[in-house]
Amino acid sequence: MAEQVYFYGTGRRKEAVARVKLMPGGGGAIIVNGVPYDEVFPRLEQRQTVARPLVVTNNMDRFNAVVKVTGGGVTGQSGAVCHGIARALLKADESFRPTLRQYGLLTRDSRVKERKKVGLKRARKAPQYTKR
Repeated sequence: MAEQVYFYGTGRRKEAVARVKLMPGGGGAIIVNGVPYDEVFPRLEQRQTVARPLVVTNNMDRFNAVVKVTGGGVTGQSGAVCHGIARALLKADESFRPTLRQYGLLTRDSRVKERKKVGLKRARKAPQYTKR
């Protein structure tokens, strides 16, 4: 039995975590949680974000990606998938590093929701001030 070869990458953004398997060969299909990615990510910006690492490195038709993504919202999940695909591409071919780095696709976006503070309504919103 032949061993299935694939490249693995984990991507994170906000609360979302994406586990990406990048398989050589195929027509560039990106399957997210068992569904084509254009059904999971309805907005054009999100679809472009997901495909960006493959487009930038001219590998859209060389790899198929199977992704399991959990947590967060749709935008966070699209960013996590992008990060995971970029990391998996790096394992496939180390020569992609300068290109991916140039577009900022290997850097984990560390911005997360700020915690609510005591005495405030949200992280920074204070209750309305009344003078009298």
